[in-house]
Amino acid sequence: MAIETRNPATGELIKTFTAHTSGEVTEKIEQAHQAFLSWRKVPFEERAKHMQKQADILEKEAEKYGRIISLEMGKPLKSAMAEVKKCATVCRYYAENAAEFMADEEIASGASRSFISYEPLGVVLAIMPWNFPFWQVYRFLAPALMAGNVGLLKHASNVPQCAQAIEEIVRTAGFPDNVFQSLLIGSGAVDAVIEHPHVKAVTLTGSELAGSKVAEKAGREIKKTVLELGGSDAFIVLDDADLEQAAEVAVKSRMVNTGQSCIAAKRFIVVESIAEAFLQKFSQKMQAFKTGDPLKEDVDFGPMARKDLAEELEQQVNDSVAKGAEVVLDGGRQGNDNAYFKPMILKNVKPGMPAYEEEMFGPVAAVMVVKDEDEAIAVANDSRFGLGGAVWTQDRERGLRVAKQVETGAMFVNALVASSPEMPFGGIKKSGYGRELSYLGIREFVNQKSIWID
Repeated sequence: MAIETRNPATGELIKTFTAHTSGEVTEKIEQAHQAFLSWRKVPFEERAKHMQKQADILEKEAEKYGRIISLEMGKPLKSAMAEVKKCATVCRYYAENAAEFMADEEIASGASRSFISYEPLGVVLAIMPWNFPFWQVYRFLAPALMAGNVGLLKHASNVPQCAQAIEEIVRTAGFPDNVFQSLLIGSGAVDAVIEHPHVKAVTLTGSELAGSKVAEKAGREIKKTVLELGGSDAFIVLDDADLEQAAEVAVKSRMVNTGQSCIAAKRFIVVESIAEAFLQKFSQKMQAFKTGDPLKEDVDFGPMARKDLAEELEQQVNDSVAKGAEVVLDGGRQGNDNAYFKPMILKNVKPGMPAYEEEMFGPVAAVMVVKDEDEAIAVANDSRFGLGGAVWTQDRERGLRVAKQVETGAMFVNALVASSPEMPFGGIKKSGYGRELSYLGIREFVNQKSIWID
């Protein structure tokens, strides 16, 4: 089986890789298990030295690795470099805090001593997406390795160079051999990896369908999973919001990564008394974003990651318009031979339309006008997704009240929804379960062992 990587800006074939055979995969799993038996005994101080060295490499070589990201999935170079540098922050965070997060937790009881011991599980399979090809991996890699686990990466098939680059960075940082390895395999080979007795758990960031399949297989094998799936984040604008600020952040949130982010704002729920004013500002600021060659400094957004993804988004828009959605800002595909897609804004989006029911994974904003705060909350919750969301109001207490009622894994008041090392990240409903990042993330793939001493 061949794995191809193409430049989505030009369609050019960059490189072809030969997938690992089943025998090679089995060998890598065995190597990972042997590495775990030693790595689990390495003191936190030594693990942290390697992790800090990794952070140094990511910061120093941000442009080198950023170019690989840009060429494989179309992200503007400046954004790709920022992504690489962000990975350094999560490496440093866990290097500095893992020992505390994994320390024995004393429990008051009738024993002379009782406590929870946090112990690594072993080999963890990470199935990762293309949209943030470094950050998504490092959200897993940093806490997993600092906990004493070892990792196998099955990356998205269109970013094999990113997968190999991350493996190179881990090796250069001085980690022992086989503590982290990349598997060049297709999705059809994943089940066999999950079945292997040395693989103890699986984490996946990806589509709802992929998550359900992996969870089903892992469930049959009785193995722990963490799933971070799709999102259709609500961006609620109340009648007392600062519209200038709200519109500015709305555009940034919708257009991050050319709209290809699970926590990008996708459903803009606006109170009717300020809807027209907000829409005007939103549209103006959206039009100011510049597209083009992602390697150029003045480009705000590049092509979508693949031509078929642009085609799928176009179909969602067409179906929504056919069912009554109104085009406020026209854009869409820029020719049939590339993956470029100019931003669009739809309003009068109603139940039954793809723009209402589905995740729009690209630069299309769906606007829903509501009469008041209560209806805004109801519409926000009328979704099978529950990853993130934001509410805009000049009354912080009101914002907190709304935030607590919206059914998501995270809510931001007057701020851009984003992930950061110190805050737990994950969703509810069809957006998945489990948490990455923070002290919760490092404890997902450990044995939380109760120890009782009489």
